[in-house]
Amino acid sequence: MLKLSGNIDPIKRAGVCDDLFTITTDPSLPASVRNRFALLSQRPIDVAGYGVQLVNGDGQKDGTHFPAESTVYRLPNHFKYLKSGDIVFINSKRDFLHTLFRKESRHNSILLTEQCNHYCLMCSQPPKKVDDSYLLRRTFELIKLIPTDTRSLGFTGGEPTLYGEALIELIRQTKLQLPCTSIDLLTNGRRFKDKEFARRFGEVRHPDCMFGIPIYSDDPVRHDYVVQAHGAFDETIRGILNLKRFGQKVEIRIVLHKQTIDRLVSTCEFICRNLVFADHVALMGLEITGFTRPNLDLLWIDPYNYKEILSEAVSVLNSYGMNASVYNHQLCVVNKDIEGNYRKSISDWKNEYLDACAPCTRKAECGGFFSSSKTYKHSAYIRPFA
Repeated sequence: MLKLSGNIDPIKRAGVCDDLFTITTDPSLPASVRNRFALLSQRPIDVAGYGVQLVNGDGQKDGTHFPAESTVYRLPNHFKYLKSGDIVFINSKRDFLHTLFRKESRHNSILLTEQCNHYCLMCSQPPKKVDDSYLLRRTFELIKLIPTDTRSLGFTGGEPTLYGEALIELIRQTKLQLPCTSIDLLTNGRRFKDKEFARRFGEVRHPDCMFGIPIYSDDPVRHDYVVQAHGAFDETIRGILNLKRFGQKVEIRIVLHKQTIDRLVSTCEFICRNLVFADHVALMGLEITGFTRPNLDLLWIDPYNYKEILSEAVSVLNSYGMNASVYNHQLCVVNKDIEGNYRKSISDWKNEYLDACAPCTRKAECGGFFSSSKTYKHSAYIRPFA
């Protein structure tokens, strides 16, 4: 698992910075642009003008001459994955670094807020009642730095639609700054019950923006229980209908656990009968983090024990011609008949394998585990293919 944020060790300070920087390994950039970059090297370099210097090696704190205005940090070992083109946020008041974008990764998701109007039993990002609008302001600056050849980008929360018009403006600016980048926006969809709000999103005309919206049951009471919000099911369905009315792409997401698995097949039938226009349906394994851990007794069911139900649900979706995928599962705990829908989906920074997987002949095809699943809970039926 990659650690995306943490403290860094100050070698020399020259003022306070609280800003975004693009990583570079080039100590000879034009002086006029150096302040936008963090110079990454194995030892401190006597060069002026860079926003900060980040030292990856074991250079000594003493004995190196720096220009008077230099701020220099030594990176702990867990940041050694950083490369040229990555984008980081550095807060020198706290001696803290947060990796926001990795150029070589396909799994760049940007947290817009930790506030939410749901309190989902298995929430991986537990909501906080705080003013964290600085995250949105920072994102407006971040998209100006992201390379235009970036294939995809995720926006997540919390619940991003709580920003209202500001979120619409973010999508508009992302379209302008990154016209060839697809966007995945994770939302509970409820705000789009407001037809006018959905219409204004449609007017942005982003060429490839997918709204990932959860439906946890065809039974409104069950869905509302999972998200801990009364009336959420009806508002979510209305939101999906409005988004599609204005030409937006919608992915329906179902997290599989003890509270959703019993009605999974009927939920898929509901989707096929009533939301057949959905662009994608994702059946997702449980991530053992956030609220999932204290609620594990309410949620955990071994994927091996629901594999027949999963096969039936996938069969229903396929029979209606739905674009359906199975995420966050291991090949050895699912039936072979779903492999056409199986995807390696876990973000690279939190994707691991068990020691027992080492000899598996299909490891390269398998999606592996969330780091949290490896640590806290995983199927008891993991068996390597021979």
